[in-house]
Parts: sequence; C-alpha cells; structure tokens
Amino acid sequence: MDTSAMARPGRTRVRRAAKGSVTEGAARAGLAARGVIYLLVGVLALRVAFGDGGQQADREGALAALSREPLGAVLLWALGAGLAGMALWRLSEAVFGSAGPDGRKPGKRLLAVVRCVFYVGVAWSVLSFAAGSGGSRSSDEQSRDLTARALGVPAGQWLVGAAGVGIAVAGVWIGVQAVRRSYHDKLKLGALSRRTRRLVDVTGVGGGGARGLVFAVAGAFAVRAAVDARPEKAKGLDDTLRSFAGTPFGPWLLVLVAAGLVLFGLFSFALARWRRV
Repeated sequence: MDTSAMARPGRTRVRRAAKGSVTEGAARAGLAARGVIYLLVGVLALRVAFGDGGQQADREGALAALSREPLGAVLLWALGAGLAGMALWRLSEAVFGSAGPDGRKPGKRLLAVVRCVFYVGVAWSVLSFAAGSGGSRSSDEQSRDLTARALGVPAGQWLVGAAGVGIAVAGVWIGVQAVRRSYHDKLKLGALSRRTRRLVDVTGVGGGGARGLVFAVAGAFAVRAAVDARPEKAKGLDDTLRSFAGTPFGPWLLVLVAAGLVLFGLFSFALARWRRV
C-alpha cells in the first residue's frame, strides 16, 4: 500500500484549511490593524510638524491616543487581536507558503518567519498596553536601551552596526519596491476600477516610499551609534521622525513624511480589502 499517496490528500486538506477563511480573515484583520497604527502615527507626526510636540509619534503614542477615544479599551483589544491575526497569517505562509508562483520558495518562507516573529512582538506590546501593563517606555527609550545592551557584549559595535545596515537596506528595499509597484503582484487587480487602482497606487507609492525612508534613516542612526559607541545616538520612531524637522527643509520634510505614513495606513486598508491571501 502506498502510504505516501494516502498521506498526500491529508496534507492537502491541512494546507487548504490553513489558508482557508480563518487565515484569510486573520490576514485582513491584521492588515487593517497595521493601517490603524500607521494612520495614527502619521497624524501624530503631522501634529509634531505643526508645533504640537507633546505626544510621541510612535506606536506607544498611537495607542495612548486610541485609549482616550470612546470605547478605547475595546479598540485596543481589537487592534491587538488583529495584529495577532497578522502573526498567524505569516506563520501560515512560513509553513505552507504564500500566494503567488514563488510563494513556497525557501527565501519567502524565511521572510515569513521573520515577519511572524515581528508581529508576535507587536501584538504582545499592544495587548500588554490594553491590559494596562505597558505604555511606560517610548520607542526612543527602547531603542537606546537595546543599543546599550548590544554595545556591552563582545563585538557589540559590529553587532549594532550590522543591525543598522540591515535596517537601512530594508528601508531602501521597501522604498524601491513601492516605486516599482511590486505590490501589484499581490493585488486582485481585476477587482479594481481604473480610478480605484490610481488611488491605490498613490497610497502604495507615497506610503511605501515614506515608510522606506523612515527605516533607512533609523538604520543610519543605529550605524552612527555603533561607530561612536554611544547608544544615545540610536533613535526610535519618534526621534527619527522629529529629526526630519531638523534638516535644512525644516518642518516641511516632516510634513511630507508624516503624510506618507498616513498614506501607508490607507494603503494597508486597501490591502486588507484587495490583497490576494
């Protein structure tokens, strides 16, 4: 008896279940939750650009702003659940492969593992905030503390420098992919009208470009911290965004980047609606 032939249909059923309606719903909820965070961070960064610098323009600031809204606690729990769904979706991609002809290649699976781990951490931080045990440390404090610990280990400067280069390269890659509109491969383009497609491209290119720029600059600050062996030179999202206002372009560069993050939030909503999962 060919046991491998008998096991094959079972594996197929498991794969279909993993990529069925539950996983699809988790993916779309996760993309929508990501959109909420980027939208709020972008709005907070706009407020910083126009002189209201009292709030952190990062995830902690976004969660604090959300908690002050009516039904804020419910919204925070829903946001954390959505991000947990994102982690579940990425885990499914790591195990069974993602959508597309090359979705089962080892590189795609490894990237899905990295994304899964990242979103597990993000979901945990949001749920901890919702439970009242988080929210005390900004992204800047977390970045400085992590850099200080890394610099304290053997070859710490090389470790921090390599991480900074990796973040910067990832930022450039994100920006290039956005400009090239590589996300078209993941969209149900046939379901979009010409006008809707143009609007999605505005959010995808503008939002992805701004997100990539923020990553690249944050990576550059990490490299500088490694070269100088000074953890205070590393910057989290809030300080990275504020640094744009200190350029010769003044606050207007921060306005453009902040508007780009708002666009990326809207783009995430578009992905939640039209992405192939």
